[in-house]
Amino acid sequence: MNMRRFLPGLLAVLLPLGGCLRHETAVQRGNRDQVLNRGLGYDVIDLDPQLVTGIAEGNVVIALFEGLVTEDPHDLHPVPGVAERWEASPDGLTYTFFLRTSARWSNGQPVTAQDFVDSWHRILTPSLGAEYGDMLHVLQGAEAFHRGATRDFSQVGAVAIDAHTLRVTLEHPAANFLALLTHWAWAPVYLPAIRANGPADQRGNRWTRPGQLVGNGPFVLRSWDPDRRIVLEKSPTYWDAASVRLTAINFYPIDSLDAEERAFRSGQLHLTDALPVGKVEAYRHDAPQFLRIDPYLGTYYYACNVRRPYLDDPRIRQALSLAIDRQSLVDKVMHGGQAAATAFTPPGLDGYVPPAMLTTDFNRARQLLAEAGYPGGKGLPPFELLANNSENHRLVAEAVQEMWRRELGIEVRLMTLEPKVVQNTRSAGDFQIIRGDWIADYPDPSSFLDVWRSHNGNNYTGWSDATYDSLLFAAERTTPPDERRALWQKAEARLLAALPIIPLFHYTHVFLIQPSVQGWYANPLDHHPYKYVWLDADK
Repeated sequence: MNMRRFLPGLLAVLLPLGGCLRHETAVQRGNRDQVLNRGLGYDVIDLDPQLVTGIAEGNVVIALFEGLVTEDPHDLHPVPGVAERWEASPDGLTYTFFLRTSARWSNGQPVTAQDFVDSWHRILTPSLGAEYGDMLHVLQGAEAFHRGATRDFSQVGAVAIDAHTLRVTLEHPAANFLALLTHWAWAPVYLPAIRANGPADQRGNRWTRPGQLVGNGPFVLRSWDPDRRIVLEKSPTYWDAASVRLTAINFYPIDSLDAEERAFRSGQLHLTDALPVGKVEAYRHDAPQFLRIDPYLGTYYYACNVRRPYLDDPRIRQALSLAIDRQSLVDKVMHGGQAAATAFTPPGLDGYVPPAMLTTDFNRARQLLAEAGYPGGKGLPPFELLANNSENHRLVAEAVQEMWRRELGIEVRLMTLEPKVVQNTRSAGDFQIIRGDWIADYPDPSSFLDVWRSHNGNNYTGWSDATYDSLLFAAERTTPPDERRALWQKAEARLLAALPIIPLFHYTHVFLIQPSVQGWYANPLDHHPYKYVWLDADK
């Protein structure tokens, strides 16, 4: 379809015509009633803040739970959340948090310091298998407890001094500790609600279903209709409820980008999760008031299962990487200002300059494949590439599939499945090559590099490198910034030489948004605290 002819005829629907419309759209109704309608991208698997890892889940969870600190909506610097203030010791090892006496769970019970201690005990319990448990290893003794080396949680640096005073002791000074605390993994959970639905330290507990979930954030879960809609309503017990202007949020898990764009165009959504790449130029030319392209600290990559035959040979992985024309991908496929990846870590983080080791070199790629014993791809069985069943992911995969066929003689069978299936397959390690992305949890190179530590819960490639681990261990305990960056560079160089993951490009966030949405500020993590968002019908 020619979008240049298509879009101008749509503007009568997109533009706010007020009384000229026969029927009030969901967007107009939402503007009037302060109800935000948001595309979610795909249906969430869970709403347990200690178990979710996906962006879609996180976009819901941040409305339901609040940690000790939260984020400023403009630049995301840490601001008081449940803790109204805190003090740090001169050596940076001890933090004392003073909790608000007005902080309440959605059932009216007070949020206490012991709630945080108990919650961190749960996420670090080995049987829970929380992928983000590693993030809490900055706490003294947390890694030993999480790895099962000790069962004595009293050795972990988290102590409730009284109901509203929490003392935290760190394993080492961490300049980014407060930024870490803004992640949902650190949020408290209400243990009585969890235990009422089953063991607290086991997956599969249904405590996050409507009528069961008890949170402490600005919104509460009203309904969850899988694959259709999640409805949150403003919480009357939230300590800062007077500042929350939205009365409700409707999340729509539309995993088809074309369907999501049509929902936006018909006035059903205030904003989309993404936009089909084939429609970016049309919106840029004909309806730029709805198009947003924001910076986004993330990397799109393909992960190789190095436990599988053939992919356990680094020469084959290097050949696959060298045979990808990344600039062509961002220019001819994506169209959204993405940057071709020359490393895994995006540039510009804390002054860190990643080693630019990723290039396109078809001749070298063919040479490496021949050195591995498969000249022209002869003798290699077909590889299976698994990706989400999104139009954008399919287009990228088809482009890479053709590059590998044309330049290396390698046949690739593309499989696109629902996001839930892809996530389960990834967790089980039942794949050869799989699409992945990593979005920074906090603006620091360690947020990217820590993923590939040997025991990190998000490292599903099977790759392990003791030297890589030791370099990151040293970096997190090094204070001078230049020395820390040098250690990161050495670690990333080892990652890019081994290539258990093949970075393709660094993200931007390309999406559609109605002008009525206020408080949705561009920031590199794409975080938008809902308590600061509102709708202005006059816009």
